Amino acid sequence: MKKIFSIFFSFILVSVQAVYAQDTLEISLRDFIDLGLSNSGQIKYDKTSVDLAENRVSSAKDQRFLPSLNFRSEHALVPGVSSPGNFPEEEIYLDPNAKNDWDKVGVFNRLRITGVQPVFTWGSINKAISAAEEAVKATEFEFQAKKEDMEVRLFELYYSYVLALEIERLLKDAEDKINQIENSLDDAQEEGDDIDETDVYKFKVFKAQFGIQKAEVDESLVFVKQTWEYILRNENGTIYIPSIRYLDPLAVKLSGLDHYQNSAFLNRNELRGISTGKEALMKYIDYQKASNLPGLYLGFTTTFASTPIRPRQPNPFISTPENTFNTAFGITIRQNLNFFQAKTQLDRVKIELRKMDYLSEAAKDGILLEVNQAYQKAAVAEVKVERTDEALLTTKQWLRMEQQDYDFGIGEVKDLIDAMKMELELRLKEKESIFEFNTSMAKLNNAAGIPLELLQNNN
Repeated sequence: MKKIFSIFFSFILVSVQAVYAQDTLEISLRDFIDLGLSNSGQIKYDKTSVDLAENRVSSAKDQRFLPSLNFRSEHALVPGVSSPGNFPEEEIYLDPNAKNDWDKVGVFNRLRITGVQPVFTWGSINKAISAAEEAVKATEFEFQAKKEDMEVRLFELYYSYVLALEIERLLKDAEDKINQIENSLDDAQEEGDDIDETDVYKFKVFKAQFGIQKAEVDESLVFVKQTWEYILRNENGTIYIPSIRYLDPLAVKLSGLDHYQNSAFLNRNELRGISTGKEALMKYIDYQKASNLPGLYLGFTTTFASTPIRPRQPNPFISTPENTFNTAFGITIRQNLNFFQAKTQLDRVKIELRKMDYLSEAAKDGILLEVNQAYQKAAVAEVKVERTDEALLTTKQWLRMEQQDYDFGIGEVKDLIDAMKMELELRLKEKESIFEFNTSMAKLNNAAGIPLELLQNNN
């Protein structure tokens, strides 16, 4: 019976472990960013700008072949025709007394197809297509810039989870040490040892402050988890945790400020988009000039009408719209004679071109300031990581000494608490400094137009 119970318990334990493994998945930074981008409503919204620009290219290409092709049908009830002079049907038009016969009513049907095909337009259609294609490139650069900004925010959110887990472990470690000291104090008081009551109160204050820190970290972790659930759209109840378990500084060294400034001017997608937008406007100016010149077009029309109740008159000088079939082809020249309006439209595009020049200068000023600020934060964060690591090493040695003195009964509780408090603060500060350094480097690379993948590959 005990053997059966053991087998059953083992089966339950394995099943629970399998369910846990199925519902909890580790996710890498790259997969987290990709999944976050695919679920982002903002990214989907921004992508529609690219789709609209591509649609304008298709519209411009549609002007190459039969840009104007129309079909129209007409239907009505019409009376028949009677000839009091008994003229033959093909000669009814000669009867001066012919009249409508409302005793006979029939259905009138007429179908018309008309179309226009450009023959020579001074290349205006190709220039319009070229301008629209350049506009697509400009829109794609703008979209890529917004996408990279979102990647940095997701990068920061990913490492926020790693930071929260690290701090949770640190506080768990510290909690165990606090419990050890508390037990030692209780034992000392029970044994009647001479303990300074001031040290006891200081320890209680420290423990209360520690409880506040732990509560703050717990709430922060809950918030990060909820944010992850929303970003990753966990509709199936899957719990994602970061595959990076420990927060270490990125294996990347800070280069000189000039490197990031030059990289920003060469690689920022905002500047590329402005430059490509200027090219699109210049090509649009060429299109406007070509479209104001006379163009040669081929036109055609086909008409078919049938009204069985009315006779068809074969005489070419007599129009019989109720029964007819004819096709016509011809050449037409189109010229916009509103020269003042055309000039105003051209001037407006030139103003837009000058506006793009000013926008480029303003963007460079803003980007330079952004790079400088990001570089300053990254440089400070790098120094913090180095100095905090040095201070933490010294504090660990101090704490080890105080712990040994206290264990041998020659140390003071106050000194042990001070050392423990300093060590805990520096350990927390170290992780926060690493988090600040990693995110600062991500923001600096983004400001310099350096892809986030390069930062990850160097790690």
